Amino acid sequence: MATNAVDETEATKATTDEKAVDTTKSDEVPETEVPAAADYAQTKEEAPSGVGQGAAAVVSAALGVVSLTGSWIGTVASARQNLVGQLETAQNAGVAQQIQAVYGDAWQTTALWGGLFALIALVVGVVTLARPAFGTPGRIQAPWIKSVAWAGVALGVIGLFLAVLKYTGILLGLPSAS
Repeated sequence: MATNAVDETEATKATTDEKAVDTTKSDEVPETEVPAAADYAQTKEEAPSGVGQGAAAVVSAALGVVSLTGSWIGTVASARQNLVGQLETAQNAGVAQQIQAVYGDAWQTTALWGGLFALIALVVGVVTLARPAFGTPGRIQAPWIKSVAWAGVALGVIGLFLAVLKYTGILLGLPSAS
């Protein structure tokens, strides 16, 4: 029976050692998790935050509004064209020619600047909407960025349409002098 007691002690000791080994094996798991956490942090830093796309969308919408309301540079260019028209028009020129030189050319200059702002708004809005197609696969663009970019595109199209109508004289054309 003494041998039986020794065998039981050795069996208990062996079982305890196996449990210790099992516990040690489970402690090694965090070592594999640490590089995964580091990779996640590195990927998170490398992933674009969308700030640039949001800014581009807001710029597109703002340029669309400027194309509709007018800009400082358009006003200055119009005033300059008005002055050039006054200087180049002879005193003995007809009324229709004077109206065109002084007011018509200035109106068309304003329309050109409005059309330029509308075109830039349209291009920036379309590029902002198309950007996710060329970016990180699976990365979704924020809904507010899409909404603001679409607003910029819509305002750009409206501004471009109105600029063409103003330039051609269909919208608020010059009065006839006859």
